[in-house]
Amino acid sequence: MPEIRVTPLGAGQDVGRSCILVSIAGKNVMLDCGMHMGFSDDRRFPDFSYITRSGRLTDFLDCVIISHFHLDHCGALPYFSEMVGYDGPIYMTQPTQAICPILLEDYRKIAVDKKGEANFFTSQMIKDCMKKVVAVHLHQTVQVDDELEIKAYYAGHVLGAAMFQIKVGSESVVYTGDYNMTPDRHLGAAWIDKCRPNLLITESTYATTIRDSKRCRERDFLKKVHETVDRGGKVLIPVFALGRAQELCILLETFWERMDLKAPIYFSTGLTEKANHYYKLFIPWTNQKIRKTFVQRNMFEFKHIKAFDRAFADSPGPMVIMPGYCVQGTVGHKILSGQRKLEMEGRQVLEVKMQVEYMSFSAHADAKGIMQLVGQAEPENVLLVHGEAKKMEFLKQKIEQEFRVNCYMPANGETVTLPTSPSIPVGISLGLLKREMAQGLLPDSKKPRLLHGTLIMKDSNFRLVSSEQALKELGLAEHQLRFTCRVHLHDTRKEQETAVRVYSHLKSVLKDHCVQHLPDGSVTVESILIQAAAHSEDPGTKVLLVSWTYQDEELGSYLTSLLKKGLPQAS
Repeated sequence: MPEIRVTPLGAGQDVGRSCILVSIAGKNVMLDCGMHMGFSDDRRFPDFSYITRSGRLTDFLDCVIISHFHLDHCGALPYFSEMVGYDGPIYMTQPTQAICPILLEDYRKIAVDKKGEANFFTSQMIKDCMKKVVAVHLHQTVQVDDELEIKAYYAGHVLGAAMFQIKVGSESVVYTGDYNMTPDRHLGAAWIDKCRPNLLITESTYATTIRDSKRCRERDFLKKVHETVDRGGKVLIPVFALGRAQELCILLETFWERMDLKAPIYFSTGLTEKANHYYKLFIPWTNQKIRKTFVQRNMFEFKHIKAFDRAFADSPGPMVIMPGYCVQGTVGHKILSGQRKLEMEGRQVLEVKMQVEYMSFSAHADAKGIMQLVGQAEPENVLLVHGEAKKMEFLKQKIEQEFRVNCYMPANGETVTLPTSPSIPVGISLGLLKREMAQGLLPDSKKPRLLHGTLIMKDSNFRLVSSEQALKELGLAEHQLRFTCRVHLHDTRKEQETAVRVYSHLKSVLKDHCVQHLPDGSVTVESILIQAAAHSEDPGTKVLLVSWTYQDEELGSYLTSLLKKGLPQAS
C-alpha cells in the first residue's frame, strides 16, 4: 500500500534547527536544513545519520528545499553539502538565494573569527554550496525529475519566505516553513489554494497564542518611543536585522514624518544595510501598498533613518538606535532578562537604570492563523513541527476536533507513517456538466456529488462523458443491458390470467405511471417488462419475470418489492 513517511531531524517538538525528511511515493526530500542557535556542540546541526547509514547522501535524497533565509532553517546547509557530502539540487526562492549567503557568512565570522571554533564551514564552502541552488518563482511548478514536482506559495514572514507543495503522481505534501497569516507594513499575508494535500506539515511556534491587534501593539510601541525621545532620552530597539528591522523602520519612518520629529534614528551597519539593498531589489515580494507606491517612492529608502557610527554613541540629546538581535550571552540579553547589575570587562560593575519593555512583533502565525491555513488547504492529515510539545498537544486536539483529521506531532528521530489511497484524476465533459446543471442542482465544493456517465481512458487519461458522446467517439452501437428479477406468486390460474391480475393491481396502485397490457400477455410499466411463466416443479406457483434497464433501476426495485407482497384476492 502506498504511504508517506515523515521524520523530523530537527524542530520535532522543538523550536530551532528545522530539518524534516519526507518520503513520498519512493522519492526522498529534505525540507529545510537549519541550525540550533542555543548549542555550539554536535547538537547545533541535525543528525544527518538518520538519512542513510550506508552509501552517498545524493543517491538517497532527490532534493533539498529551503523555505526561507533564517539560520534555524538554512544554517546547516554548507555543512550538509560541503562537509557531509550532498551534491544534489537545492531549491529556494530568489530572495532567499540572495540573502542566505550573507547570513551564513555573518554566522561563520561570529563562530570562527570571534569564538575561534574549529571544524566549521569556510567562506568558500558557502560559495560552493550556493552554486547547487536552483531558484524557484512563486506558483511555478518545477519538475525535479520525471515524477517529482514542487511548487512555491507566498508565506509572508520574511522577504522570499515560501511554503512548498511536493507532489508525486496523485500524492502530495505541503510544508509551510514559517509563515504569517496577517499582512504587515512591508509583507503580505501567506496564501495557499485549496490543494487538499495528503499531509500538511505546519509550524506551531504560537500554537496556543491568539495575538492582540497589531495596530494596538504599534500604537503602544510608538507612544513609548515618542515619550522617551520627547524627554531627551535614548531608545535602544534590539531587533533581528532582516524582516523585523525593516518592519519597524517603516513604522518609525512613517511616524517621524507624520509628527515632524527631528531626533535621529540609526540602524546597525553591515547586515541591515545589505538587507535593505535586497529589500529594494525584490519589491515584487513585498505587500500591495509598497508595490503600488514604488514608482513614486521606494519605502526602503529612509529619509529619517541612517547607518550608525560608534562616534554617535556619546552624542548628547535624544536618539533611536536599532542594534542587532540580543542572543544569549550578550549584554542586551542580560538586560532583557531583568538583570539590574552588569559585570563588564575589568570587573567593572554597571547599574542598569534604563526602563526595559519587551514587545513582540513576531512574524509567525498565531493559533488562529494556523487554523485558518488548515481550513484553506483542506489536508487529509496535519503534522506539527517547530513548537513546544505542551502547546502542540493543545493545538493538535483543536485541529482534530474542528477539521476531523488526524494530527501528528513527532519528536526528533521519530517517524510518522501515513498510508495513502491513490486518487485518479478524471476530466468531466462540458456536456455532462451542463446536463447536471439543467437539473437545477448547484455544485457544493464540500459535498461529494454522484455523476452518471461513461468512463473513457485514452492516452493514460480518464474522462467521464455522457453515454451518447462515448458511443459517438468510439464508433459503437448501443447495447441495452437489462436486469431481470424472479418473483414467485402462489396462483393456480393460467399464466395469461395471472398477467391480467398483475396488470389490474399495478394500474390501481401506479396512477402516475403508464401501465399497459400487451397483446402477447406481458405487462409494461414505463420501460419495465413483466412476464408471467409457469413454475417447472409446482403447478400452483407462477414465476413473474421483472426486467428493467439500469436507468429505471429505482422503479424496477420498487415494483419487485411490491409484487413480492402478493396480489389482492379476486372478488
